[in-house]
Amino acid sequence: MPNMDSRHVVVIVGGAVAGSEAAFQLSSRGVLCVVVEQHDRPYGKIEDGLPRWHTNLRAQEQKRIDEKLSNPGVHFIPRTRLGHDLNLEDIKRWQPSAIILANGAWRDRPFPLPGIDRFVGKGLVYQNPFVYWFNHYVENRYSGPQFHPQDGAIVIGGGLASLDVVKIVMLETISRALEKCGKSVNLLAMERQGCRKTLEELGLTLSDLGLQGCTLYYRRRVEDMPVAPAAQNTTPEQIAKTEATRRKLLEIFADKYMFQFQSQRTPVGYLAIDGQLQGLRLAATLQNGHASVLDSSAYDVRTQFVVSSIGSIQEPFPGLEMAGEKYKIKNGNTGELEGSDGIFVIGNAVTGKGNILASRKHGRTVSQRMLEQYLLGVGSGYEEAFQKVENETRGKIEAVATRLSGQPPLPPERVSELMSKIELLQRRVGYSGNYRQWIETTLKAIN
Repeated sequence: MPNMDSRHVVVIVGGAVAGSEAAFQLSSRGVLCVVVEQHDRPYGKIEDGLPRWHTNLRAQEQKRIDEKLSNPGVHFIPRTRLGHDLNLEDIKRWQPSAIILANGAWRDRPFPLPGIDRFVGKGLVYQNPFVYWFNHYVENRYSGPQFHPQDGAIVIGGGLASLDVVKIVMLETISRALEKCGKSVNLLAMERQGCRKTLEELGLTLSDLGLQGCTLYYRRRVEDMPVAPAAQNTTPEQIAKTEATRRKLLEIFADKYMFQFQSQRTPVGYLAIDGQLQGLRLAATLQNGHASVLDSSAYDVRTQFVVSSIGSIQEPFPGLEMAGEKYKIKNGNTGELEGSDGIFVIGNAVTGKGNILASRKHGRTVSQRMLEQYLLGVGSGYEEAFQKVENETRGKIEAVATRLSGQPPLPPERVSELMSKIELLQRRVGYSGNYRQWIETTLKAIN
């Protein structure tokens, strides 16, 4: 039980990169922090959205989060999902000093074809559960969604996260085809050296395995795909150089992982038989400031495995104003929400983007070198993105701390009452209050 002196108490929803940084910064200032986490462990998209081939980076970032959430003054509540196990209105009734939403963007943007969601699990797959499956199905006690990537799959996307998706599809389909031939390969080793080199060393081709590979469809030009940053106010020569770089990087990546890429295509319909998705109707697009569809160009592509990788959005909660797919922000410096005094948002909850690379400050891009490393497999490129999330969070927490300093701390009896509620929630999920012990136990359970 913490000291029940008068003090500020802040409830933070989400314990990953942004949430753990906020908890660390505030608790270091004497603020009592309560971190509400939906999963057993607070690693967010480091564990569930960052593909598992990033072994060292995942371990490094998880260690950083553990160190921050072990800070005195941080109280952790696992297995408690906002909007399901605990409502925002419940937290408001606790009357904490402030509420910080660092819950990220976990909801896939709906696929833009009316009625197609009835085929989820019947040929249509969304990115977030697909990557989650890939990261966890190797665990002993995994009981989540199951997927069986098929050759000839269609991936609709175009952002950097869609490149992770096509890699997963190709790695899975090739490794499973090799197993049928009696040849076992290490999937993560194949990711490091690439699918083409792996097959060449075995004296095989895709056609030898009876495979054709998957195809990534992008509604804009290949030159528009964000695989190399474009500086503002550039000359025509610089623009041409950036576009050439984008083409080259994508060609290298597609060759290394043996998938097809089709630009200026967008879905306009779907094919289905007996309740099973059988493919998509695609059409060409014109790039006249935005992707306009050429209806007369429509054609059918048949497949029973379509992955939607068109972005992640925030989950709406009753009482929170939304600006389209994003939370409506009143104060950009603090991330304070419109119409909700004392509720702040940080990280992906601000950007409205679920890809870790997009967690950086909205509107900024990572360096050319980082993206080249990402595509060529030399390095992950995520390290800078994590650092940018932390830096942005620190700036916002400074502003929130300044705001709190102008308010009276909660009286001891309020702090005591609030902590009693926290302990009840912890006991409900079997959490003893020892963060390090909890993490060790839950990790042992999956290995």
